[in-house]
Amino acid sequence: MADYLASIFGTEKDKVNCSFYFKIGACRHGEKCSKVHNKPTFSQTVLLKNLYVNPLSTTVRTPDNIVLDPNNEEQVQKHFDDIFEELFIEMEAKYGEIEEMNICDNLSEHLAGNTYVKFRYEEDAEKACQDLNNRWFNCRPVYAELSPVTDFHEACCRQYQMGECPRGGFCNFMHLKPISNSLRRKLYSVKSRSRYNDYDYDYRGDYSPSMDTMGGGGAYYDELSRNSGRYEDRDARRSRSPSRKHRRSGRH
Repeated sequence: MADYLASIFGTEKDKVNCSFYFKIGACRHGEKCSKVHNKPTFSQTVLLKNLYVNPLSTTVRTPDNIVLDPNNEEQVQKHFDDIFEELFIEMEAKYGEIEEMNICDNLSEHLAGNTYVKFRYEEDAEKACQDLNNRWFNCRPVYAELSPVTDFHEACCRQYQMGECPRGGFCNFMHLKPISNSLRRKLYSVKSRSRYNDYDYDYRGDYSPSMDTMGGGGAYYDELSRNSGRYEDRDARRSRSPSRKHRRSGRH
């Protein structure tokens, strides 16, 4: 019986625990959900709730006090890239190495602007979560919590990746907004050189194979385009991340 309950934990067959919260770290029913939201006491991932303000739903001004035109795709993408870069660089500098960061493009309240930051080490995620709850961003308080999400391939909407989600911004699965290729190269190229030694890195192109597993809100779309809509998950799941203590001693 115990083995069966463990096998269905967090799935749709689980009558006790909310599968949506387990899979995407958010639930449209919130505190009124009839099932249990098991909030993790440790995780590699920090959720910054509703951090990104989507110009499609709210009037957004640039740092130059210019109202962002939601119909201007180039302007919207630049604004998004600027925010993504600012968040990524500051958090990695202050708290530790980031494996991947993703921002939701959804419009529904429980997912709108949610920013998921997956650190390499759980200790860094815990430190970031504690500190960020005392911070403000774009004149708004930051609400941070540890998230059960570590596998974004399972949490994101496949139809959105293919450009054909019928639910639009109100889908209950993550619509991960991609960053530009140039920003992805800028943020990940340095760590790519040290972490992957089997590739001939030429960052003048739009794609490097090392980006497949590095997130950044856009790696999934590259993978889908190369496999004609089929995604193969090459990353083994880890129940716990390696600790800094194990890293120093050479044990994993």
